[in-house]
Amino acid sequence: MIPPKPPARPEKVSLLKYVRLFRQDILSAQPAKLYRAWMAEFKTPFFRSYLINQPSLVKTVLNERPRAFPKSDRIGAGLRPLLGNSVFLTNGDTWERQRRIIDPAFEGGRLRDTFPAMWEAGQAAVARLDEGVHEVEEATSFAAADVIFRTLFSIPIEDEIAQAVFSEFRDYQRTQPILNLAAFIKGPKWMPRLFRKRTKETAQSIRALITQLTSARMAQIEAGTAPDDLATKIMTTADPETGDTFTIEEMVDQVAIFFLAGHETSASALAWTLYLLALFPEWQDKLAAEAKALDAGCDFKVMSKLRASRDVFREALRLYPPVPMMVRETTCPETFRDRVIKTGAQVVISPWHLHRHERLWDNPDGFDPARWATENGKQCMREAFIPFSSGPRVCTGAGFAMVEGPLLLSMLVRHFRFETTERSPVPVAHLTVRSKDGIWLKISKRAENE
Repeated sequence: MIPPKPPARPEKVSLLKYVRLFRQDILSAQPAKLYRAWMAEFKTPFFRSYLINQPSLVKTVLNERPRAFPKSDRIGAGLRPLLGNSVFLTNGDTWERQRRIIDPAFEGGRLRDTFPAMWEAGQAAVARLDEGVHEVEEATSFAAADVIFRTLFSIPIEDEIAQAVFSEFRDYQRTQPILNLAAFIKGPKWMPRLFRKRTKETAQSIRALITQLTSARMAQIEAGTAPDDLATKIMTTADPETGDTFTIEEMVDQVAIFFLAGHETSASALAWTLYLLALFPEWQDKLAAEAKALDAGCDFKVMSKLRASRDVFREALRLYPPVPMMVRETTCPETFRDRVIKTGAQVVISPWHLHRHERLWDNPDGFDPARWATENGKQCMREAFIPFSSGPRVCTGAGFAMVEGPLLLSMLVRHFRFETTERSPVPVAHLTVRSKDGIWLKISKRAENE
């Protein structure tokens, strides 16, 4: 049984047709050849774009020469009304300064500190879930948002401001913010981006709510009453080179991307994982048996016992990487596969296509969590598995996500059984890889002795 995959577009389409397909779904706007090509060129009247799947080229761009391939503002321009100058959008010295301040909050030892908050969010997710047929993306979005608020600001999602931020983020996603004029035509910063009115409204609302949270936290820090959570750690960490800390406005930028990246991507990954477990119940039973280790209570050491859960979650990240494509820009002429690439060209790295590449992976479209113990799986893990990017710009929350995902997954399957319905999900990608009409599963409680 092969999990669902978007249809590919015809090999050749007009620019207008491509724009229409792109607006509907980034993935189905791409041709099938990308699943086997090492590199592909796309020509438009406005720019040249090169998608690269060859592992050595991906390594060059992400690991070996990242400064030569900064993030392209074709994507950044679409997210800037919400994210400002967050670490997700900046380049060069500004980005390096931001990472020097942010990274210490996500070091290994801090994962142990945040674990109780993740555990409480998982317990709350289990308590909220009901039997019957439900759309699980909504449930996983709520759970992932709860993790963010508990670990970042020590408040549950039931908090009034947390609820408001969550609601506005859902509206923001629906406005498809990356689909604006700058995605297709490069121009000066003053050029109108032609955002939808609702995109700008929700971005302003979210930033106002986050400003309330960060301002209140700054007051607590100054009064010496702030809890020891991620927000406090980041806001009190000084850049080791300059001695500066984040201003309120800078912190608002970072919190916005923590929520967008940490909540949206985790929710997507967890929902797809639950669907895959419903599709392959034998693996679900394995995870449910393994999850009995959680009965001993909240202890970070339990993560070492959730090996099957980690492998299943990793396989879901391979098949449905939350961020389907990353766009970089050349700063000087390059030569890739004997092809000259001019300055200012777009270099696209697509985890979606790289993770399913027919010349790299055994059974690329199949669900096989056991692959990670095989030689092919181990090699591809090193060369062709980048759900969190790679190199210096690897997601700072990658370790956080690989604790949160398997933990919440194990807690859910420990208490519930998930089964497919007649409604098969259709993957689509805008900000992240989601299902076109949601992921609908039948949920029932497990017997205590299962």
